[in-house]
Amino acid sequence: MSDEIKKNITSFLKLIDPDFEHLKKTPERVTRACEEFFSGYKQTPTQITKDAIFDSEMDQMIILKKIPFESHCEHHVVPIIGEASVGYTPNKKILGASKLARIVDCFASRLQLQERMTMEIAQAVNEIISPISVAVYIEAEHFCISRRGVKKNGAKFVTKYFIGTIKNDYNLRSEFLSEVKR
Repeated sequence: MSDEIKKNITSFLKLIDPDFEHLKKTPERVTRACEEFFSGYKQTPTQITKDAIFDSEMDQMIILKKIPFESHCEHHVVPIIGEASVGYTPNKKILGASKLARIVDCFASRLQLQERMTMEIAQAVNEIISPISVAVYIEAEHFCISRRGVKKNGAKFVTKYFIGTIKNDYNLRSEFLSEVKR
């Protein structure tokens, strides 16, 4: 696939700049960048977390907040830069804290819609450890809004997704949201 990306990037760059000579190494660089940016297609949350599920009597919400991420908009292939917060109420199982960040990275490292990414993260945590509740909150800047089109620099897009008891327990939901916004 790398050779195919490189060939297509070369064609693309020659269309933009017919004097391609100074761009000769760019296709290779872009190919390596694409492999890094979109590495999430080569992994699954189950693979990431397989050795990090532990028994626990913890019965209160666990939150890893403000996890920085970079993704790319599937409509324009421009950056989405933001922070994700992931919380869950355990049901006899907990997940290693770093694995929550890795799950975020797994989905962020794909062409994305923020709304779908928010749901995917929550559903992955739910499938892996079957907690009582899961909550995901994402706030991000989309370069398709800030750098092109309407050019509203600094505008933040917010999405949230709830599974389990937190969906209808407004006290638990308020606790989660007030914690992640601090």
